[in-house]
Amino acid sequence: MSNPSESVTPTLLRGWGLPDPGGSKKARGRAAVVGGSPLSPGAVMLSGEAALRVGAGLATLFVPEELALGIALAFPEAGVHALPRRHPDRLPEGVAAQLEQAQAVLVGPGFDDPEETEARVRAVAAVVDGPVLLDAFALGVLPQLDRAILPWSLVLTPNGEEAALLLGDDEREIDADAVAEIARRYDAVVSCHGMVAAPDGSSWEIVGGSPALGTSGSGDALSGAIVGFLARGVEPAQAAVWGTWAHTRAGNRLGARGGIGFLARELVQELPAAVGEVLA
Repeated sequence: MSNPSESVTPTLLRGWGLPDPGGSKKARGRAAVVGGSPLSPGAVMLSGEAALRVGAGLATLFVPEELALGIALAFPEAGVHALPRRHPDRLPEGVAAQLEQAQAVLVGPGFDDPEETEARVRAVAAVVDGPVLLDAFALGVLPQLDRAILPWSLVLTPNGEEAALLLGDDEREIDADAVAEIARRYDAVVSCHGMVAAPDGSSWEIVGGSPALGTSGSGDALSGAIVGFLARGVEPAQAAVWGTWAHTRAGNRLGARGGIGFLARELVQELPAAVGEVLA
């Protein structure tokens, strides 16, 4: 059995606090998002905007070359870099240099090809030393990777199906013990279904999620919020708790208006107010 989870409250978060935002966007950190496909070009935009909405100063998106112009026009607040389709296991020198400047990197939103995703994860891991968050298809390829090639600071945001895949057990109930096992197995901080676990056995629970969270793109908003806190310099376990709490609170704020037909972009727009509730 895992240690009892600590309930996350505004009082806990206030006690942790957040880094001083400083006087410029660079002081608040750069969050990088690597992902996208013709099927899901918007996923990286949701994640990138979520990172900015929780206070990261800069968002830089790395997307397949055929998507770069359209995404740049749709998301003028972000820097957008094209990933060549050929040799996905290698990064052009300029792209690698841009990734190295990021304080935190998210890999996975919108990817839809397992082989390409694995190659991209390996390529990013070869040049990034700071925190890396894996989401979506990047979680699907994680069991095939040697943990030693990944940065020491790793965060995972699986949904229920992805958690079962990481455990190698389709029948496993995804409870606090299961999330803690994933954290130990992959030496990573894990956020899943409102539960956050660290490799050292520490764990937290965010209760009271709204049905408004159950919408397409909600996971991209969650991973983007967490990488935004990482970019600001919050240590991984606290960044995962802050991001999960803000995402849950954003859903609750929407749900209080009645109904369930909300969009993930609306969740993202609620993030500043959700964080502000704690810091007010």
